[in-house]
Amino acid sequence: MSDILVVEDEAIIRTALKRLLERHHYQVAEAGSVSEACERHNLDNFDLIISDLRLPGEPGTELIRRAANTPVLIMTSYASLRSAVDSMKLGAVDYIAKPFSLRLLLARIRAILRRSGGDHPLLLSEQFDDKPGEVLERGRLFMDPARHHVTWEGEPVSLTVTEFLLLEALAARPGVIKSRNQLMDAAYPDDVFVDDRTVDSHIKRMRRKFRSVDQGFSAIETLYGAGYSFNEG
Repeated sequence: MSDILVVEDEAIIRTALKRLLERHHYQVAEAGSVSEACERHNLDNFDLIISDLRLPGEPGTELIRRAANTPVLIMTSYASLRSAVDSMKLGAVDYIAKPFSLRLLLARIRAILRRSGGDHPLLLSEQFDDKPGEVLERGRLFMDPARHHVTWEGEPVSLTVTEFLLLEALAARPGVIKSRNQLMDAAYPDDVFVDDRTVDSHIKRMRRKFRSVDQGFSAIETLYGAGYSFNEG
Protein backbone atom coordinates (compact mmCIF):
# COMPACT_ATOMS: atom_id res chain seq x y z
CA MET A 1 0.00 0.00 0.00
CA SER A 2 1.35 3.42 -0.98
CA ASP A 3 1.93 6.29 1.45
CA ILE A 4 0.91 9.74 0.25
CA LEU A 5 1.54 13.14 1.87
CA VAL A 6 -0.99 15.90 1.10
CA VAL A 7 0.30 19.45 1.66
CA GLU A 8 -2.52 22.01 1.42
CA ASP A 9 -3.14 25.10 3.56
CA GLU A 10 -6.93 25.02 3.26
CA ALA A 11 -8.05 22.56 5.93
CA ILE A 12 -11.34 21.70 4.21
CA ILE A 13 -9.62 20.72 0.97
CA ARG A 14 -6.82 18.90 2.80
CA THR A 15 -9.23 16.86 4.90
CA ALA A 16 -11.47 16.07 1.92
CA LEU A 17 -8.49 14.83 -0.12
CA LYS A 18 -7.27 12.71 2.78
CA ARG A 19 -10.66 11.04 3.25
CA LEU A 20 -11.20 10.47 -0.46
CA LEU A 21 -7.76 8.92 -0.97
CA GLU A 22 -8.16 6.73 2.10
CA ARG A 23 -11.44 5.45 0.68
CA HIS A 24 -9.38 4.27 -2.30
CA HIS A 25 -7.00 2.40 0.03
CA TYR A 26 -4.08 4.82 0.17
CA GLN A 27 -2.36 5.66 3.46
CA VAL A 28 -2.43 9.45 3.76
CA ALA A 29 -0.65 11.98 5.97
CA GLU A 30 -1.25 15.72 5.81
CA ALA A 31 0.35 19.10 6.45
CA GLY A 32 -0.63 22.73 5.98
CA SER A 33 2.72 24.11 4.84
CA VAL A 34 6.19 23.08 3.68
CA SER A 35 7.68 23.77 7.11
CA GLU A 36 4.98 21.69 8.84
CA ALA A 37 5.50 18.85 6.37
CA CYS A 38 9.24 18.82 7.03
CA GLU A 39 8.87 19.11 10.82
CA ARG A 40 6.25 16.37 11.16
CA HIS A 41 7.35 13.88 8.53
CA ASN A 42 10.36 12.30 6.87
CA LEU A 43 9.60 13.20 3.26
CA ASP A 44 11.63 10.31 1.91
CA ASN A 45 9.27 7.84 3.60
CA PHE A 46 6.43 8.66 1.18
CA ASP A 47 5.73 7.19 -2.24
CA LEU A 48 4.17 10.46 -3.43
CA ILE A 49 3.71 14.03 -2.23
CA ILE A 50 0.69 16.02 -3.45
CA SER A 51 1.21 19.71 -2.76
CA ASP A 52 -0.59 22.94 -3.48
CA LEU A 53 1.62 25.39 -5.35
CA ARG A 54 0.72 28.44 -3.27
CA LEU A 55 1.32 27.83 0.43
CA PRO A 56 2.01 30.13 3.40
CA GLY A 57 5.75 30.66 3.73
CA GLU A 58 7.61 28.56 1.18
CA PRO A 59 5.90 27.51 -2.08
CA GLY A 60 5.05 23.91 -2.83
CA THR A 61 7.96 23.71 -5.26
CA GLU A 62 10.32 23.79 -2.27
CA LEU A 63 9.24 20.21 -1.54
CA ILE A 64 10.78 19.17 -4.85
CA ARG A 65 14.19 20.18 -3.50
CA ARG A 66 13.68 18.83 0.01
CA ALA A 67 12.20 15.49 -1.12
CA ALA A 68 14.74 14.56 -3.76
CA ASN A 69 13.79 10.87 -3.61
CA THR A 70 10.00 11.30 -3.61
CA PRO A 71 7.87 12.32 -6.64
CA VAL A 72 5.87 15.54 -6.18
CA LEU A 73 2.52 16.24 -7.83
CA ILE A 74 1.69 19.96 -7.84
CA MET A 75 -1.88 21.27 -7.47
CA THR A 76 -2.62 24.72 -8.87
CA SER A 77 -5.39 26.99 -10.09
CA TYR A 78 -5.98 27.57 -13.78
CA ALA A 79 -4.65 31.10 -13.32
CA SER A 80 -1.29 29.67 -12.24
CA LEU A 81 -0.80 27.07 -14.96
CA ARG A 82 2.36 28.77 -16.18
CA SER A 83 3.84 28.43 -12.68
CA ALA A 84 2.79 24.77 -12.64
CA VAL A 85 4.65 24.15 -15.88
CA ASP A 86 7.67 25.91 -14.38
CA SER A 87 7.44 23.58 -11.37
CA MET A 88 7.84 20.59 -13.69
CA LYS A 89 11.05 22.14 -14.97
CA LEU A 90 12.22 22.12 -11.34
CA GLY A 91 11.46 18.41 -11.03
CA ALA A 92 7.76 17.94 -10.27
CA VAL A 93 6.48 14.76 -11.92
CA ASP A 94 3.09 16.21 -12.85
CA TYR A 95 0.55 18.91 -12.03
CA ILE A 96 -3.22 19.08 -11.82
CA ALA A 97 -5.38 22.21 -12.09
CA LYS A 98 -8.10 23.06 -9.57
CA PRO A 99 -10.96 22.34 -9.57
CA PHE A 100 -10.32 18.76 -10.59
CA SER A 101 -12.30 15.52 -10.42
CA LEU A 102 -11.33 12.69 -8.10
CA ARG A 103 -11.26 10.35 -11.07
CA LEU A 104 -8.63 12.45 -12.83
CA LEU A 105 -6.55 12.81 -9.65
CA LEU A 106 -6.63 9.06 -9.04
CA ALA A 107 -5.60 8.38 -12.63
CA ARG A 108 -2.64 10.78 -12.28
CA ILE A 109 -1.62 9.18 -8.96
CA ARG A 110 -1.80 5.69 -10.40
CA ALA A 111 0.32 6.67 -13.42
CA ILE A 112 2.99 8.24 -11.18
CA LEU A 113 3.14 5.26 -8.84
CA ARG A 114 3.30 2.87 -11.78
CA ARG A 115 6.33 4.72 -13.14
CA SER A 116 8.03 4.83 -9.75
CA GLY A 117 7.24 1.21 -8.90
CA GLY A 118 4.82 2.00 -6.06
CA ASP A 119 1.63 0.13 -5.24
CA HIS A 120 -1.60 1.39 -6.73
CA PRO A 121 -5.05 -0.06 -5.92
CA LEU A 122 -7.37 -0.83 -8.83
CA LEU A 123 -9.62 2.12 -9.62
CA LEU A 124 -13.33 1.35 -9.48
CA SER A 125 -13.73 2.67 -13.03
CA GLU A 126 -11.18 0.15 -14.29
CA GLN A 127 -13.53 -2.70 -13.45
CA PHE A 128 -15.60 -1.78 -16.52
CA ASP A 129 -14.92 -1.89 -20.23
CA ASP A 130 -14.44 1.85 -20.75
CA LYS A 131 -10.94 2.23 -19.32
CA PRO A 132 -9.82 5.76 -18.38
CA GLY A 133 -6.57 6.98 -19.79
CA GLU A 134 -6.90 5.34 -23.21
CA VAL A 135 -6.83 7.48 -26.36
CA LEU A 136 -10.31 7.99 -27.84
CA GLU A 137 -10.84 8.47 -31.57
CA ARG A 138 -14.44 9.06 -32.59
CA GLY A 139 -14.86 10.31 -36.14
CA ARG A 140 -13.25 13.74 -36.26
CA LEU A 141 -12.67 13.79 -32.49
CA PHE A 142 -9.36 12.81 -30.88
CA MET A 143 -8.91 12.71 -27.10
CA ASP A 144 -5.76 11.83 -25.16
CA PRO A 145 -6.63 11.74 -21.41
CA ALA A 146 -3.01 11.25 -20.36
CA ARG A 147 -2.08 14.60 -21.92
CA HIS A 148 -5.48 16.28 -21.51
CA HIS A 149 -5.34 16.90 -25.25
CA VAL A 150 -8.36 17.27 -27.57
CA THR A 151 -8.52 17.94 -31.30
CA TRP A 152 -11.37 18.23 -33.80
CA GLU A 153 -10.40 17.60 -37.40
CA GLY A 154 -6.79 17.98 -36.27
CA GLU A 155 -7.37 21.41 -34.69
CA PRO A 156 -6.72 21.67 -30.92
CA VAL A 157 -9.65 22.51 -28.64
CA SER A 158 -8.85 23.78 -25.15
CA LEU A 159 -11.20 22.24 -22.56
CA THR A 160 -11.36 22.57 -18.80
CA VAL A 161 -10.99 19.39 -16.74
CA THR A 162 -14.76 19.21 -16.19
CA GLU A 163 -15.51 19.74 -19.89
CA PHE A 164 -12.95 17.08 -20.81
CA LEU A 165 -14.52 14.52 -18.48
CA LEU A 166 -18.04 15.28 -19.72
CA LEU A 167 -16.95 14.87 -23.34
CA GLU A 168 -15.02 11.70 -22.52
CA ALA A 169 -18.12 10.20 -20.88
CA LEU A 170 -20.20 10.98 -23.98
CA ALA A 171 -17.62 9.94 -26.58
CA ALA A 172 -16.83 6.66 -24.81
CA ARG A 173 -20.18 5.29 -26.05
CA PRO A 174 -21.37 7.14 -29.17
CA GLY A 175 -25.12 7.25 -29.64
CA VAL A 176 -25.86 6.29 -26.04
CA ILE A 177 -27.92 8.87 -24.17
CA LYS A 178 -26.34 9.99 -20.89
CA SER A 179 -28.56 11.69 -18.34
CA ARG A 180 -27.40 14.79 -16.50
CA ASN A 181 -26.94 12.73 -13.35
CA GLN A 182 -24.75 10.22 -15.17
CA LEU A 183 -22.64 13.04 -16.58
CA MET A 184 -22.30 14.66 -13.15
CA ASP A 185 -21.08 11.33 -11.76
CA ALA A 186 -18.42 11.22 -14.49
CA ALA A 187 -17.20 14.79 -13.97
CA TYR A 188 -17.42 15.46 -10.23
CA PRO A 189 -16.05 13.76 -7.10
CA ASP A 190 -18.52 11.91 -4.90
CA ASP A 191 -18.60 14.68 -2.29
CA VAL A 192 -19.14 17.60 -4.68
CA PHE A 193 -22.76 18.58 -5.19
CA VAL A 194 -23.86 20.66 -8.18
CA ASP A 195 -27.18 21.56 -9.74
CA ASP A 196 -27.96 19.42 -12.77
CA ARG A 197 -28.27 22.57 -14.88
CA THR A 198 -24.55 23.07 -14.33
CA VAL A 199 -24.02 20.30 -16.89
CA ASP A 200 -26.06 22.31 -19.40
CA SER A 201 -23.77 25.30 -18.89
CA HIS A 202 -20.64 23.19 -19.42
CA ILE A 203 -22.09 21.62 -22.58
CA LYS A 204 -23.02 25.06 -23.93
CA ARG A 205 -19.49 26.39 -23.39
CA MET A 206 -17.97 23.23 -24.85
CA ARG A 207 -20.07 23.50 -28.01
CA ARG A 208 -18.98 27.14 -28.37
CA LYS A 209 -15.33 26.09 -28.20
CA PHE A 210 -15.77 23.42 -30.86
CA ARG A 211 -17.71 25.80 -33.09
CA SER A 212 -14.80 28.23 -32.96
CA VAL A 213 -12.90 25.47 -34.80
CA ASP A 214 -15.82 24.15 -36.88
CA GLN A 215 -18.91 26.34 -37.27
CA GLY A 216 -20.96 23.30 -38.24
CA PHE A 217 -20.08 21.28 -35.12
CA SER A 218 -23.12 19.25 -34.01
CA ALA A 219 -21.61 16.07 -32.54
CA ILE A 220 -23.02 16.71 -29.06
CA GLU A 221 -26.77 16.22 -29.33
CA THR A 222 -29.42 17.25 -26.83
CA LEU A 223 -32.23 14.79 -26.15
CA TYR A 224 -34.77 17.00 -24.39
CA GLY A 225 -35.95 15.50 -21.13
CA ALA A 226 -33.38 12.69 -21.36
CA GLY A 227 -29.85 14.09 -21.57
CA TYR A 228 -27.06 14.21 -24.14
CA SER A 229 -25.32 11.92 -26.59
CA PHE A 230 -22.30 12.04 -28.88
CA ASN A 231 -22.77 11.44 -32.60
CA GLU A 232 -19.47 10.52 -34.24
CA GLY A 233 -20.93 10.79 -37.72
